[in-house]
Amino acid sequence: MAQTGGRRSSLVADRRYPSSGPQPKKTGGSGSGKGAGGRRKSPPKRAPQRRNPVLAALLWPFRLVWRILWGVGWRVGAIGAMILGLASFYFYAQLPEVATLLDGRHRGSVTLLDRDGKVFAWRGETFGGQITAANVSPHLKNAVIATEDKRFYGHFGVSPRGILGAVRINLSEGRGPLEGNGGSTITQQVAKLLCLGVPYDPKAWKSEAAYEDDCRGGGVWRKVKEIPYAIAMEAKYTKEEILTIYLNRAYMGAGARGFEAAAQRYFGKSAANVTAQEAAMLAGLLKAPSRYAPTTNLARSQERAAMVLALMHDQGYLNDAAYSTAKANPAVLSQAAQDRAGGYFADWVMGAGPDFLTTDTTEDVVIQTTLDQRLQRAAETALAEVFASKVKEGSKAEAAVVVMSADGAVRAMVGGRQAKVSGAFNRATQARRQTGSTFKPFVYAAALDMGYTPDTIVQDGPLTLNIKGSGPWSPQNYGGEYAGSVPLWTALSKSLNTATVRVSEAVGRAAVRQVAQDFGFASDLADGPAVALGVSESTLLEMTGAYAGILNGGSSVKPYGLVELRIKGDDTALIGQTGGMGERVISEKAARELIWMMHQVIERGTGGRAKLPGREAAGKTGTTQAARDAWFIGFTADYVAGVWMGYDDNTPLSGVTGGGLPAQIWQAVMSRVQEGLPATPLPMAHPGDWYVAPPAPVEPAAPRYDGQVWGAAPQQPQPVAPRQPNDGVLIERILRDVLGTLGRN
Repeated sequence: MAQTGGRRSSLVADRRYPSSGPQPKKTGGSGSGKGAGGRRKSPPKRAPQRRNPVLAALLWPFRLVWRILWGVGWRVGAIGAMILGLASFYFYAQLPEVATLLDGRHRGSVTLLDRDGKVFAWRGETFGGQITAANVSPHLKNAVIATEDKRFYGHFGVSPRGILGAVRINLSEGRGPLEGNGGSTITQQVAKLLCLGVPYDPKAWKSEAAYEDDCRGGGVWRKVKEIPYAIAMEAKYTKEEILTIYLNRAYMGAGARGFEAAAQRYFGKSAANVTAQEAAMLAGLLKAPSRYAPTTNLARSQERAAMVLALMHDQGYLNDAAYSTAKANPAVLSQAAQDRAGGYFADWVMGAGPDFLTTDTTEDVVIQTTLDQRLQRAAETALAEVFASKVKEGSKAEAAVVVMSADGAVRAMVGGRQAKVSGAFNRATQARRQTGSTFKPFVYAAALDMGYTPDTIVQDGPLTLNIKGSGPWSPQNYGGEYAGSVPLWTALSKSLNTATVRVSEAVGRAAVRQVAQDFGFASDLADGPAVALGVSESTLLEMTGAYAGILNGGSSVKPYGLVELRIKGDDTALIGQTGGMGERVISEKAARELIWMMHQVIERGTGGRAKLPGREAAGKTGTTQAARDAWFIGFTADYVAGVWMGYDDNTPLSGVTGGGLPAQIWQAVMSRVQEGLPATPLPMAHPGDWYVAPPAPVEPAAPRYDGQVWGAAPQQPQPVAPRQPNDGVLIERILRDVLGTLGRN
């Protein structure tokens, strides 16, 4: 096309975007951008960018995987959320009211009170009573949250941050991701305590312990099941209610269930009144109740409490001054918890009642006992001091001590050198050992009851008896020497074996056996003449009770520790006293004479090391064959005490007799027991209270065996003939037999 002026016009691009200023309106023409029909022309299409074929090939597998994962992931997530919601709703519908969840015990508790009504021991699982998060000490509430779940008020039952943090810690310490720290919230811990709503069924579980182990089990599947249950609890209960369940159900060691029981047990006060340092010690138990229980290791428990105090300070629950004060004054145990008096005693008393009210009780039971905590501490301290000063280090020799009143009320009991234990072997009640010469008072009791007196003469010399089926038997004195003609009191005080056998054979073994059994020697007694020398077995408790019968004037005694058993909150007792004084065994006159003879054991005989300055005491030493057992049992006017010493495996003692360490232990125990008490005289006869014509002087002759009990030559004076019991005792026995017959009919 020809151009004006013969020149070609320059090419100018159309404006794609309007300028900021006003533009003249164009109409028609080829430059208007409209077609013939007046419609705007479409802008020219841009050429598509070509992708790098190499990069596309490399990214294609990743894009495919991402599309698959995304497609599967959101569907799985949706399904998981739906399952979680349904599971949470299922648990939500089953959750009961809070009040029904506070006491989760499957068996009851036994609280034991001493003679003054003070608590000294617990058995079973103790529940101190329902508490709430609102009425406990603020220190306790803060300590629990600071230690167990600092985000408690901010999560919905599960803390992802807590779980990830726990996994990181576990992996850094070389454990599996879910081994050790679990990152569980308080709500999840409550879910465990509730066993995810599964009740205990004795038929389905081998034991309650197996059930609880399963409830507390870890692992992935357990964590998965905890999540919907925890969410359901957060939806059903308030945070304060969840914390209340936790404070009531958590196990706190030493049989205490819940913080109220723990506060009472360890500090003798309510959970509402604990201090910051006491609260920290209680909260510290949650990690490992048995390990950190202050009754197990107070120092370790205090160290754990210091860590809790630091957490409380870091999280703002304690200011600098309060933190410094609490840290400088760590919590200490109450006197009852610190002493843990009566561990062996409490175990023994628990066996005095039926199992369904003691060891297997489903109720909370209170038992009033005879224990005197002052006497218990005296016995424990004395035993420990004598072993520390008199027994070589590393010795495994054991000892036991029993202290009781004359009526059989047991005031103290130590069943072994490790006094502060429970459930251990009790050598005072469970160990049956030969009694040795501590049996001899029963021989002389039978003789005195038949009319012998302490001055009756008996021959102490070589003796041989022909035992049917066994042949000749020749007892020997300790040391191999003989005293010749001696009064009965000397024979007992010097513990002369041959003289004692002669007396036993004179009064009759049957009479000796009967007296011993009536006094409480419950074991089977030997049939042969060696019965007089204590070859039969008994427990320290039985023997001490038998000696109490001598002290009280000759009546039998059944040792007892249980005074009253009742259900907590009830005024009516279900069980009353289970022992005490019984029928008369020997006359009061015979008992008083025997007490005087036993007094000579300490004053002039083998028990000299048991002497109590300024106070009358009586007793008897005992050493068994090969020195496997050593005993001393004795009494003052106030208390009877028995001591046994030996090895659990019957290893012979080295250089120990009943007049040695056992007498010293007895002296140390009774010195403390009698402290502060007036010096009351023994209820004993004296030499002027009986009369016997002096024996005619005789020339000593060599004894020979001629088949006679006394084993003396014919010219030797014959012993005083045994007399029948005095009239009063004889009438009493006749009446007893008649009344017994009438009772049976």
